[in-house]
Amino acid sequence: MARAAAVTSPTPRPVPDRSEAVLSRLQLLVTRKLDGLLQGDYAGLLPGPGSEAGESREYRPGDDVRRMDWPVTARTTTPHVRRTVADRELETWLAVDLSASLDFGTGQWLKREVVVAAAAAITHLTVRGGNRIGAVVGTGGGVSAPARRWRGRPPPPAGPGVFTRLPARSGRKEAQGLLRTLAGTAIQPGRGDLGALIEMLNRPPRRRGVVVVISDFLAPVEQWARPMRKLRIRHDVLAIEVIDPRELELPDVGVLPVVDPESGELHEVQTADPRLRQRYAEAATAQRATIAAALRGAGAAHLRLRTDRDWLLDMVRFVAAQRHARTRGTTR
Repeated sequence: MARAAAVTSPTPRPVPDRSEAVLSRLQLLVTRKLDGLLQGDYAGLLPGPGSEAGESREYRPGDDVRRMDWPVTARTTTPHVRRTVADRELETWLAVDLSASLDFGTGQWLKREVVVAAAAAITHLTVRGGNRIGAVVGTGGGVSAPARRWRGRPPPPAGPGVFTRLPARSGRKEAQGLLRTLAGTAIQPGRGDLGALIEMLNRPPRRRGVVVVISDFLAPVEQWARPMRKLRIRHDVLAIEVIDPRELELPDVGVLPVVDPESGELHEVQTADPRLRQRYAEAATAQRATIAAALRGAGAAHLRLRTDRDWLLDMVRFVAAQRHARTRGTTR
């Protein structure tokens, strides 16, 4: 029920001609508001411990026991942990869900616009310092498209039932090509397979890095929970959940026709019924709680962005909270 009311007509939305101007404005916003916060001692959105050995320090509650420095502990009789230095070069992969349920929005933006904005923020921050950024983009179920080289020009947009892989590359020119591909991908009707999209980052295995999954996560949890857990074994994972306020509660507007773009089913909902609105809100709350529990069980950091809020401010608050937790020695 929560899903049916959160979707619109299955007609693909044309890509606006002003996408280049929108991407340029996004880059300016990110540079002004996020660079100063995120470009400190860490290489990306998730301040991880790194892999190079550093100095030892005394153990504090919340430290990872796998980093215990046993020789120093034996000499001093005080528990010590080995610090690690963050890698100088970071490889970040985006798993971008552009299924039909993302072509909806009743706030300031459509959900797909928030998806592209979040991807732009992560991309502009990752490519600094020679870091590499790649992506897999899904618009529906089907077989994977072969990897395409996109240096100099973006690959053709992903079609219905096709997953597109954009190889990880460094440089602002390549990053802009990746973003143009995302912004130019036409959303098609039909059910998506979020699990298959995430699985594309598990095979073949890649060097340890950061993986960011951007979706509304409205696909069945059992479809994507296991691939998310497998992803966390090797990578730091950030899940960005994009939601719209109408997916959480229904307005009182009488009879409301709604269409599920992934199945084409049409329903008429009598929103004047307060009991129906209450049941809808309860079901939506339970659905979001299930999604949050699955992401937490997979060990992924969870950032929720809404179409009716300042997504950039929410990202700033999220990173600040991550850093505060890291300095206090607690886990995500």
